[in-house]
Amino acid sequence: MSRAPSASRRAPSTRRRVVAAGVALVATTSLAAACAQSQREAGGGAGGTLTFGAAGAPDLFDPFYASDGETFRITRQIMEGLVGFKPGSADVEPALAESWEHTPDGKTWTFKLRQGVKFHDDTDFNGDAVCKNFQRMFNQTGAGQNNALSYYWIGSFGGFADGKTPSLYQSCETPDAATAVLHLTRATSKFPDLLALPSFSMQSPTAMDRYQANNVQAQGDSFVYPEYAKAHPTGTGPFKFGSYEESNGTIKLVRNDQYWGTKAKLNELIFRIIPDETVRKQELESGAIDGYDLPNAADLKALRDAGNNVQVRDPFNIMYLGITQKNNPALRNLKVRQALAYAVDRETLVKANLPEGAEVATQFYPNTVDGYAQDVQQYPHDPAKARQLLAEAGASNLTVNFYWPTEVTRPYMPDPQGIYNALAEDLRDAGITVNPVSKPWNGGYIDDVDNARADIFLLGWTGDFNSPDNFIGIFFGTPTNRFYTAASPWGEELAAQLRAADGEPDETKRNQMYQDINRKLLSEYLPAVPLSHSPPAIVTSSKVHGLQPSPLNAEEFASVSVSGQ
Repeated sequence: MSRAPSASRRAPSTRRRVVAAGVALVATTSLAAACAQSQREAGGGAGGTLTFGAAGAPDLFDPFYASDGETFRITRQIMEGLVGFKPGSADVEPALAESWEHTPDGKTWTFKLRQGVKFHDDTDFNGDAVCKNFQRMFNQTGAGQNNALSYYWIGSFGGFADGKTPSLYQSCETPDAATAVLHLTRATSKFPDLLALPSFSMQSPTAMDRYQANNVQAQGDSFVYPEYAKAHPTGTGPFKFGSYEESNGTIKLVRNDQYWGTKAKLNELIFRIIPDETVRKQELESGAIDGYDLPNAADLKALRDAGNNVQVRDPFNIMYLGITQKNNPALRNLKVRQALAYAVDRETLVKANLPEGAEVATQFYPNTVDGYAQDVQQYPHDPAKARQLLAEAGASNLTVNFYWPTEVTRPYMPDPQGIYNALAEDLRDAGITVNPVSKPWNGGYIDDVDNARADIFLLGWTGDFNSPDNFIGIFFGTPTNRFYTAASPWGEELAAQLRAADGEPDETKRNQMYQDINRKLLSEYLPAVPLSHSPPAIVTSSKVHGLQPSPLNAEEFASVSVSGQ
């Protein structure tokens, strides 16, 4: 599919248009039924419930403090940003902002806001609410500044109001209720697209104040979240938060009947947390759920033959073998990191462990993203070369703690244990001692990885929008990242190169800069080993209609209906 930037960013939204026409009362049953059917087709609400099998549990429901897809799958239904994505694409379209414009230097952005929009608690959405949201993000203190919490803010905007680290964000003003003006410290290639990220959704200032949204506390290696993040997330979207029963892993959303646009067709949207993919498949077959994400590639034919809707998304992701340089001094040696790259057999991994259509990755984003370089250094499977490099580095007895996640399936990583087993065997064949460390995805794994406690680890990324900065800028844009490139003499150099490329207004020059960075990433830096791009699937029963698959794994369920209910 096309990844080109949208040429119609100021076009009026057709996805969430307001239904203006009323339905007159009539005497005949047939005419009333026809009107009811017309209303359903217009998004007026067909009723019923859809139950979807989620692969993992969300850690919280405040998207600002989140970085995982399972949280965003929930909050995407109940919150909206100033801009959104066109269904089925990575292109930006209006959402809570009807239009926008910027000054020639790219530093001042004026958004014209939709009027008459309310948050779920009846608070008005207006320019003041926009500025309060950005002030809340920018003024984080204490635990709120931890990279494991404010991951997207740090990766996209940088620092906070205390000025310890430069920030892309400068200020927000609201000339009137229908206007919000964002002032940036520099131009960036990713604006306003990054505002479509779930982390920057607009949330009710009233609810955030009432339930102390910023009162997050560090507790050992994890965090304690406030009442807002656990039970009172409040947005403007087509669904409202209902409840979360942790005992049975069930999250319930209900239709927002006061939604400003086309109302959801479902009365209820339920997510059941089912970490085991085989169990998700069995639950679909029994009718206990109506769909689930990331079916096993080996099951796709059988699922289709049984009459289910199997939709395969375009691959817009990367899986990589991360290398943390903070704790193991040997990993700060480029030859050792190159040895890891030569040790892993990516061709066999893709053929044996990933779905049909998966590809070996040579860079940290797909070739559909700008700045992709065709001439990067290659690392074919070569255990002998790996042993040679380890010997040259004085690390022939290298031992690594290899982290891999449990209780999760990711779009780029459909079988974490199988992928870990394959890669660990490759490393052992190259003479590397592997100590396995497995933890639940939201039970310590992400915290450990984000805080650079792993030596090597499995992780990846599904692109949020079509920008090199959204991949390699997020990964390596700060030296104190999960790879802890601050331990290398080139860590700040790489971060500076990424900032310069992102701020370059000339598109041709910017693409050349990103190509140069990609070459250096593979030849001079190698903070991780790119492994694969994988096309994830989503499956629903034959009763489910209207689900639009997204290359960003950013499906919205407002358009979905279930027949027979």
